[in-house]
Amino acid sequence: MKPDQQLDLQALMANPTVKNAISNINPGLVERRAFRPPRCAVFQSAYTSLRDVDHYRFDIDPEARRQLPRIIENRVQTIVGEEHLDDGQAARFTRPRTIGIVFSGGPAPGGHNVIAGLFDAAKQANPENRLVGFLMGPDGIIESEYIEITAELVDEYRNLGGFTMIRTGRTKIDTQEKMALSRQTCRDLGLDALVVVGGDDSNTNAAFLAQEMMDDGIQVVGVPKTIDGDVQVRDIEGRVLCAISFGFHSAARAFSQDISNLCTDCSSDRKYWHICKVMGRSASHLALEVALQTHANMTLIGEDLADYVDPRRIAAARVSGTTDFTAYGITLRHLSRVICDAIVRRAAVGKNCGVLVIPEGVLEFINEIQVFIVKLNTIIADYNNTHDRDFHTSHPRLEDKLEYLRRLVKDISSSAKQGIWNARDDELFNDIPVFFQEGLLTERDSHGNFQFSLVETDKVLMGLVKDYLKILREKGLYKLGIEKNYYDKTMLKGGLDPSTYAKVLFNDPDSDHLLVRKSIISLKTLRQALVKGALLAEEASLPGPVVKLYNKSIPNFKTQTHFYGYDGRGSHPTRFDCNYTYNLGLTVFSLIANGATGQMAAIHNLEKDFAEWEPMGVPIAPLMHLEERKGKLALVLEKSLVETNSVAFQVVKACREEWLKAAPGEDNYRRPAPIRFDGQSEDERPLTLELNALAEKGGA
Repeated sequence: MKPDQQLDLQALMANPTVKNAISNINPGLVERRAFRPPRCAVFQSAYTSLRDVDHYRFDIDPEARRQLPRIIENRVQTIVGEEHLDDGQAARFTRPRTIGIVFSGGPAPGGHNVIAGLFDAAKQANPENRLVGFLMGPDGIIESEYIEITAELVDEYRNLGGFTMIRTGRTKIDTQEKMALSRQTCRDLGLDALVVVGGDDSNTNAAFLAQEMMDDGIQVVGVPKTIDGDVQVRDIEGRVLCAISFGFHSAARAFSQDISNLCTDCSSDRKYWHICKVMGRSASHLALEVALQTHANMTLIGEDLADYVDPRRIAAARVSGTTDFTAYGITLRHLSRVICDAIVRRAAVGKNCGVLVIPEGVLEFINEIQVFIVKLNTIIADYNNTHDRDFHTSHPRLEDKLEYLRRLVKDISSSAKQGIWNARDDELFNDIPVFFQEGLLTERDSHGNFQFSLVETDKVLMGLVKDYLKILREKGLYKLGIEKNYYDKTMLKGGLDPSTYAKVLFNDPDSDHLLVRKSIISLKTLRQALVKGALLAEEASLPGPVVKLYNKSIPNFKTQTHFYGYDGRGSHPTRFDCNYTYNLGLTVFSLIANGATGQMAAIHNLEKDFAEWEPMGVPIAPLMHLEERKGKLALVLEKSLVETNSVAFQVVKACREEWLKAAPGEDNYRRPAPIRFDGQSEDERPLTLELNALAEKGGA
């Protein structure tokens, strides 16, 4: 365009190329919306029925039996395809229904396909069936805010990420008032069934709703959703019914793609340690999957740290005839030393860079931190109950909170009673950084959980790491290895004999990567070494090439921190999650059409080929146990942690040294393909599932 030429903006905006560039629609989106996931074999029949399976057994908590008597005897139910039903059964299956669905908790890729599967199955059974979506999560039920879900709306969101269609929220229906309002909404709408899509707390809610709404004839079905992957179902003998919650694979792949890019950057620039914190408050499933997907240099698995035993402390205690309880479970300081060791070893071969993956909730597995969390949770809950006021509102500043803790110590010391917070706690707590004190005293979430996402875990750990690296550098133990070829070239260019100087400067002059001697920690000590080796006169200047090489040996530890969480929650689903969630939606309708309530829709055999997937209903009540929430014991669905004896973890553990690659040569990074919905390079399923399936096949 010439400088004096006027731009016709109206004509420009009407140009097809411009319209295409600014459109919300792109070819990938069109293709996603058009895709129709395959149906499990049972859903290719005209009807379905349910068959009780009695060989699965659960360890039922007496409190679950007391609070949920009407659904506690539910059995695992497999779904069976039926081409024909008798007239009565067919009429019940196809009768018109109004079904409500709600998303609860954080988004997870695939939620829209749960709605799509449920909608398609309902309309196939009877075109008069209605589906309503409650807006903004459980608040939509309580406040009767909903929309009619139509074919046009479903088609707009098929195979797309997010919970945008009806959105989500974190409210719990956990009081009699909320329950009464929810029942009234469901009655007013004439609901036959309510579907709750969520994680452990949401499915706990679904169980109580099923119990409460049974007299109203309203069925309640749960759907396992959480990117953390901590909603898994096994029976008392360890048999897997639901291997993973939906959204896990998509989020893990999204994180892995980004972290793999950092691995590429790391190997290209060799300048930074990338510290990658990934979501996973209570379990490290995402970190484990990311490790398998990327081969990051170091991945911390919280459950592994919790199992740590210090043999040296045990041996020392045995000699003195005592028991050292601190020998069980890793300390924050020890963990920082483990990280430092990896950094120092890589630096020794010239790699002053790397990628470290940390699960969001890693601090929860550190014994000393967990003790603080439990005590502070109890103190805060006790204050709220005793004063009928919110602790954080009453003590808005950190200093206010600390003063309250000091008063607790004072009150206890002046009486004979033993309190939860003592002088030793106060002393230890005051030793930790102020920002971490603030983190530990931060407001709990709506479920009473400590909010690890608000604590700068990476800052806590890397602060300790940097402090210790400084000590190691001053002791001459943290040095950057120099490639021998580069050393020889630099010395010869400066007119110096490489072999003569190498004997004085380096620990092992014949190594591929040369490490400056431990005793040489400054230009002063460098001079002393050369003088002692008869390579430099007392008053002579240090040779330029030697100074250059010495400066090269001083590591400059730089970090870049990254948090992976919300981006993965909003990712488009992988093909695995598209297929999984669509069939979960079909499963939900089969459970409803066959009269089930208090069940969680699940797909058995997810770790196997699609042809072997088995849709089923899993009873929620038998999975629930008492846990501490907001300082009180509450009945909740138990979270599933990484099993350190699982095949997936053992494989990662066996590869730690190889992936750390504290040796010359290229790092062993894996480069996962991006989420390619249509590509053959798409993973069939999470790698953790594929590996863990080997145990059942006898391949472990």
